Amino acid sequence: MFWGVAEPVSHYGLPPPGIQPQTPEAAGAAMRYAFFHWGLHPWAIYGIVGLAIAFFQFRRQAPALVSSATESLPWRGMRRLSPVVNVLAVVATAFGVAASLGMGAAQINGGLQAVFGVPVGPWSQAAIIVVTTALFITSAVSGVDRGIKWLSSVNVLLAAFLALVVFLLGPTVSLVNTFTNTLGAYLSEFVRTSLRMSPFRDSSWVGGRTIFYWSWWIAWSPFVGLFIARVSRGRTIRPFVPGTVVAPTLPGFLWFSIFGGTALHLEIFQQLPLAAAAQADPATAMFTMFDTMPLGLAMTIMATVLVVVFFVTSGDPATLVLGTMSTRGDPDPSARVKIVWGLLAALLRAVREDCEAERQRERALRRRMREMVMRD
Repeated sequence: MFWGVAEPVSHYGLPPPGIQPQTPEAAGAAMRYAFFHWGLHPWAIYGIVGLAIAFFQFRRQAPALVSSATESLPWRGMRRLSPVVNVLAVVATAFGVAASLGMGAAQINGGLQAVFGVPVGPWSQAAIIVVTTALFITSAVSGVDRGIKWLSSVNVLLAAFLALVVFLLGPTVSLVNTFTNTLGAYLSEFVRTSLRMSPFRDSSWVGGRTIFYWSWWIAWSPFVGLFIARVSRGRTIRPFVPGTVVAPTLPGFLWFSIFGGTALHLEIFQQLPLAAAAQADPATAMFTMFDTMPLGLAMTIMATVLVVVFFVTSGDPATLVLGTMSTRGDPDPSARVKIVWGLLAALLRAVREDCEAERQRERALRRRMREMVMRD
């Protein structure tokens, strides 16, 4: 949701080395890398972790912990390292969730600014985090069947409806061509792109994007893997693999084709400066695109509501998984434990926002001091 517009147009403005920015070649590479970063690779990582945990949890009656899978490794001493593995999984999940809360809050803030004029800034986002944290804690306490399941259904319906509206109101034929061309390029370049490290040229692009994403997916794998294992009980490996790797990848491809394809079409054929907008603030790029489309205000409101629901459906299972990992694998941690973890995740993000606000104040002070010196 956050990167559907921002990533393709950002790559269009700053493509991989060897490609001229803001050219048709850059547009093709932008879409191909969006597919690559959000395609089979992250879901394969989640699927491997989820499968390993599910096997030992349900077939060997081991606790629902990441260490249940690592203890079976053939190296001596792995059992003694189990507490370290579990602590690392908890820390990675907590900070990953906190970072995601920040991105979600930034995009909600962008939507509220577009609709109601709410100023964009750390304090607005801190208030958004407080409200949405209360929502996902309430959902988490209500349980998987009542909270997460219901919200996930609403989430899918809203996302599908918004994508359909953009598809019909946008350059429909161009979007179909974008999907088919990008899918073909993604499959044909799959191996080369997967192994690309740019050893003989500047590798900052790969390091700042591809390696960053891989690190992000690996950090999230304990959280997503444990949740996948929990909801996959009773399934065999044969449907598990396509269900966790292929099934979520295809909707992601469609999402990037519709939103990223529309953004690139507006950038190229209507000279809408979306690449610059995405580089300045990725959270507002989607709303900038909606401003130029029919029913733009309605789509902005819909997208803002959708981001709130995404926010809750991300934080909801995160508190459940953090509670499970911190109670020695209890699949149904108490409401108190879920509340504590939800508050801790929000607190981590609030501290981050406070630090960002302090840095903004320092930058503003330095600018004022430079202006005073120049006037003198």
